[in-house]
Formats: sequence, structure tokens, C-alpha cells
Amino acid sequence: MTKLSLPIIGVMRSPFVEKFGIPRQPNLVQVESYIEMHAPYNVLDAFEGIEEFSHLWLIWQFHDNKNQQDKEKFRPQVRPPRLGGNKKIGVFATRSMYRPAPIGLSVVQLKEVRKEGNAVRVYVTGSDLLDGTPILDIKPYIHYSDAIVDAQSGYAQAEPVRKQVIWSEEAEFSKQAFLKNKQIQQKYVDELEQVLGLDPRPAYQHDDQRVYGLRFGAFNIKFSCGETSIIVQQIEL
Repeated sequence: MTKLSLPIIGVMRSPFVEKFGIPRQPNLVQVESYIEMHAPYNVLDAFEGIEEFSHLWLIWQFHDNKNQQDKEKFRPQVRPPRLGGNKKIGVFATRSMYRPAPIGLSVVQLKEVRKEGNAVRVYVTGSDLLDGTPILDIKPYIHYSDAIVDAQSGYAQAEPVRKQVIWSEEAEFSKQAFLKNKQIQQKYVDELEQVLGLDPRPAYQHDDQRVYGLRFGAFNIKFSCGETSIIVQQIEL
């Protein structure tokens, strides 16, 4: 079998600094991130005309799999989180990170391409990529061919239910102090609430008494979960 070597054209810089809390699909939260392009791909000429497209496809590598399957032993079934993490299904019927070729595909909204010093950055929203994710390619999203309005999505037909985010008295006090002292901006609080509203817990965990920890950008958050709400217990920088 011929092996294919692909260049890494850039790296994603995102507030998702750990896997816990990353949305399970793109565009569920409108969090801003950017791709730092690597040389020799960090030239604006390579992006001429891209501003005419509202969305992009990102092709990327699952680079942080601690339990990546042995390439010599193919495992045909995985346990997708959407099915509670208990039911097995064929790997090619999922977007699981544990697959023969550790490659991901995400559609994101293009904000702008900007040159900052010697760096070229592609700013996007809606990414579901871990900070540091290698980017293999960028392609424009073509609406008439890529958007299939009557497509069937199997067990993932409906968007996840979003929960209300409630701040405890202590967490609200800390948040307001950070905003007042300009240690954070309101947009980061809004993005954090979008992430929490999706209930980041694994699908098989339903312990409403447990307090969870999540890192999002510079935030360290402690939260608990109710049936219809997420309660932020503590927030630190």
C-alpha cells in the first residue's frame, strides 16, 4: 500500500485548550479562532478571491489522540457520544477521531484573512478544533453543491438541545470584576456561555451533584448541571 505524506499548511489557534468542552460538530457555537499559516503558505496571494466566500472547509488532523488505534489492527466499530457512548456502530458511519486515517473535516464561517507582521492569519467562527490542531488544507464552501437541504443524518438528525446558563452569586461577582477591570471582554463571556449551554459532559454521565472543571481560553470554570440548566459555580483567570 502506498503511503501518502501531506503538508501541514498551518495550525489552529482557538480557546479550546482541552478536548473537554469542544462542540461535537462545527457551527454549534460561534467562537472566534484563527489559523496561523506556516511558510511558505503564509502569503496573501494564496488567498486572493477568498473574501468572496462566506464559509470554508477545513481539512485537519486529529493530532492529540492518546489512544489512537494501532494502524496494524483495524477496529471496525466505535461508540459515538451521540448514542450515549454505550452503543457500537461502524466507524465509517461516524465522525469518530479513532479511525484509520486521523483526518477531520469542518465547515466554518470566514471572517477575514489578515497579515500581522510576518504572520498571515485566517480568522473564522464556528470551529470545533482543539488549539494546536494541524491544518492540512482550506477549501471554499460551495453552497449549491455542498448544502443538501433534504439530506438524512441518521442518528444525528436533530441539533443538540441547549441549556440555560445560570451564574452563581460568587461566579457572577468574579465575572463582573473581570469585565470592569478589562481583564476579559464580554464577547468571551458570550462564547463561554454558548459552549456551556451545549452541556459538555460525556453523554453517559448524568450526575447532577458533580462539579465539573473546564478550561476555555484563559478561563478556568467550575460548573454543575441540572435537567435544563448549567450552573457556573466559579470562574477564575
